[in-house]
Amino acid sequence: MRIVRDYQFTSPEDRGAAVAIGNFDGVHLGHLSVLDLTRARAAEHGAPLGVLTFEPHPREYFAPDAPPFRLTGPEARASRLEKLGVEILYELNFNASLAALSPEAFAREVIRDGLALAHVVVGQDFCFGKGRAGSVTELQRFGSEMGFGVTVAPMHLEGATRVSSTAIRAALSEGRPRDAAKLLGHWHRIEGPVVGGEQRGRLLGYPTANMSIEGLHPPRFGVYAVLVDVAEGPHAGHYMGAASLGVRPQFGVNMPNLETYLLDFAGDLYGTHMSVALVEFLRPEAAFESVEALVAQMQTDVARARAVLEAP
Repeated sequence: MRIVRDYQFTSPEDRGAAVAIGNFDGVHLGHLSVLDLTRARAAEHGAPLGVLTFEPHPREYFAPDAPPFRLTGPEARASRLEKLGVEILYELNFNASLAALSPEAFAREVIRDGLALAHVVVGQDFCFGKGRAGSVTELQRFGSEMGFGVTVAPMHLEGATRVSSTAIRAALSEGRPRDAAKLLGHWHRIEGPVVGGEQRGRLLGYPTANMSIEGLHPPRFGVYAVLVDVAEGPHAGHYMGAASLGVRPQFGVNMPNLETYLLDFAGDLYGTHMSVALVEFLRPEAAFESVEALVAQMQTDVARARAVLEAP
């Protein structure tokens, strides 16, 4: 998959794609339905399959001090889209000049002149241009005038629930990772490098691989049964685990992070890329009256995680 970040300087092979436009946060079932439509349009045009998105997320650009809300960072999103067969990811730099484009200027300068897109697919609630002033009706009119096709994807429902990043965030905030997975079409994963910690878990007999959740929407703090993928190195593979997500109240107030104990594992994971899937919420995080009580609870947590993950 090729990644294009500047619509004003593109090579011939990066022009003329059929693209789905959106933020694709989480790459959920609604996004998959949009991608399926886009794949069909790409085949009709004999064009590459693409996704057009923005980095940073426009919401981050306009409200940089707001609480984190993203389900996935840009690297995890790109990895997921590549696995789904996307050939070109237009990850455009969202800056003051792009934010200032009127809806008509966005259609003309980005879609037509910059990327020469053959076809675009958007959701029913898609808005674009300065102040989100452009509607899908206007996009269809611009497409007719400027020579690119437009398809409006219907709303995607899972049962009676509209599939959206907002609904997924709500499920994760309430400690319902299985409900989030039903909307995502896959387990919600936290991905990134394993970083150094204070090695308290090692001293307690449960060494953990620590990961930052900075910039991501925090699921409910507590202990989870998890599935772990180690992407590289001598320990690459798939593992079961128990993970603590939160601020570690037993040891004061700390920056939120994810600490994962891999079942039946021994080795050094520092610096490797790891993906941790939240499967089941086991309990809220808590401070215990003694280290001994904490260790006893950790033993129970690991046993419960194993039972959950080994169940049919």
